Amino acid sequence: MSPRHPLFDRRAKQAREERDLAPYALHSARSRGRGFHEEDDDLRTCWERDRDRIVHCTGFRRLMYKTQVFVNSEGDHYRTRLSHSLEVAQVARSVGNALALNEPFCEALALCHDIGHPPFGHRGEAALDELMREFGGFRHNFQVLRVVDRLERRSPEYPGLNLTRELRESLLKHEKDADWPAEFRPRPARPYLEAQVVDLADSTAYLMHDLEDGLAARMFSQQQLIDEVALWRGASESVELRHPGFLDASGDTNLRVKRTTNELLKIAINDLIGATSARLAALDLRDAQAAREHDSRLVDHSEPIAGEVAELTEFLYRRFYRHPHLLELTLHAQQVLAALFAAYVAAPKEMAPWYQQWIDRAGLHRAVCDYLAGMTDRFAEQEYARLTRR
Repeated sequence: MSPRHPLFDRRAKQAREERDLAPYALHSARSRGRGFHEEDDDLRTCWERDRDRIVHCTGFRRLMYKTQVFVNSEGDHYRTRLSHSLEVAQVARSVGNALALNEPFCEALALCHDIGHPPFGHRGEAALDELMREFGGFRHNFQVLRVVDRLERRSPEYPGLNLTRELRESLLKHEKDADWPAEFRPRPARPYLEAQVVDLADSTAYLMHDLEDGLAARMFSQQQLIDEVALWRGASESVELRHPGFLDASGDTNLRVKRTTNELLKIAINDLIGATSARLAALDLRDAQAAREHDSRLVDHSEPIAGEVAELTEFLYRRFYRHPHLLELTLHAQQVLAALFAAYVAAPKEMAPWYQQWIDRAGLHRAVCDYLAGMTDRFAEQEYARLTRR
């Protein structure tokens, strides 16, 4: 590199953070570090390094074949946990960047937030929680921390991925106080602002893509959305202003839906940025810790759009998530996971070799649960077929 174009290394990035990020943003130079000490990387900030470890880990790759709503085998165009995580990362980066928060932290947390989900989505989570009722239960936020701290393997010097303290704590977002790990006490009143951004990005992304997937599966219609969802009507009006006559004239259903959902996503993101920016501007938050001590959530929609988002959520629960076909998938998840759980408990040597030795440290039932939680939909079904056809 010539003197006119110096290397944009970690120190330069940290200097940019000090110059350009809000005082209440997370600053990588002030991170509380990792559980196992490692020298700083020359080029990457600590949260860029976390992000890269997540992207290259086994659990992240498995998200490709894990259910979002539809079981993976039902179609190639429905969202998976992987595509959902990428969409969450896109929304979180857009919002975090606009609010002068730490964008690499937002990205890393968004990419990692679903790594603890078992096969078959929330149905699998409920099934495992029931199977583990006498052994501590199952919670996906708790499980994601187990994955990054204990189950992933990348170095002989430490277990897990050795992520930063801030990122690990932010993975626990919805854990109750009674379940909050002693390591992270005292429990803060609120998550970091970046973690609040990812939480809203998560709900925004899944509402938007569940609209598309539900329409593609013909579980509800565009007319029902027009009749029952104000946010959809507002997005349609915006499309009409931008492309006069398009929605009525076009015979391309997929294009009409995509154009409307894109507009809906824009409305939601712009409102989230605008409403949050106004709240932050009215406060004198000195640093990231001050934001965590505030008595209310600061990253959120305006009251009108929050009401419309709640209406859309209720519509999807009524028309989509409780659809008879999806309830059938719930029974399928329970059947497959219950059979696998019983089979592995009875014959632990049916598990992969690493999980057989994991029993000595985690106990039989928790080791079986860890093995099941890491499975993709299709591997769980392959194992179900192998173990039940005997």
